[in-house]
Amino acid sequence: MRMWARRRPIGLLAVLVLAGQVAAARADQREDFLAGRARDCPRCDLSGQSFKRRDLSGADLTGANLTDANLHDARLVGAKLGGADLTGANLNKANLSRADLRGIKAHDAMLYGAILDGANAVGADLTNALMGTARLTRTDLSKANLENVDLRKGRLGEVNLAGAKLNAVAFDFATLRNARLDGAEMVEIRLIGAELIGASLVAADLTDADAQGANLRSADLTRATLRRANLRRANLYETKLDGAVFDKTVMPDGTTQP
Repeated sequence: MRMWARRRPIGLLAVLVLAGQVAAARADQREDFLAGRARDCPRCDLSGQSFKRRDLSGADLTGANLTDANLHDARLVGAKLGGADLTGANLNKANLSRADLRGIKAHDAMLYGAILDGANAVGADLTNALMGTARLTRTDLSKANLENVDLRKGRLGEVNLAGAKLNAVAFDFATLRNARLDGAEMVEIRLIGAELIGASLVAADLTDADAQGANLRSADLTRATLRRANLRRANLYETKLDGAVFDKTVMPDGTTQP
């Protein structure tokens, strides 16, 4: 017992030394990244830093703290940002094509005109983000949280939003051709003038949705909830409505069903 007691401080000292070395290595990594000498900085604290127009294609920023960072017009093609915190970050016009955005936190982030084509954003939290005119062709946002997001005039062809939270999202005049929205929460969503040709909205909840003038031609609304939804002047040609729930729903001709 005495020998163990004597050796214990040595072991603790070794742990402290190792921890210090790891911290120093991370600090060096952060400095190299900020100076442009390195492209990777996983789990680094980069909050409030500016990377405007910087080419970070393929960079590993997994789990990094990028709150309030300036990534305006930055090139992040194929970058690894899984689990990163981008709260309040400026990503306007940034190119995030094919980036790994799984589980990111991006509350109140700005992504106006950003490109996210082919990105993997499963489970991402983009609550209150400003994403007008953003491009998300074939982006995987399944089970993501986009509540109260502004995506007016966005281009979301073949996007996967199955099981996503889309309550109060503004999709005015957005393109969602062949999009997957099965089981999505779409309460109070705005789809004014939106194009949803061939979109799948099976079992989606569109309670209080405003879809005036929306093009839902050949869309699948099987078992969808349309309570108090406004479909005035919407195109429902060849739209599947089997098992859909109507309750004070305003139909394309202005009548209410039932």
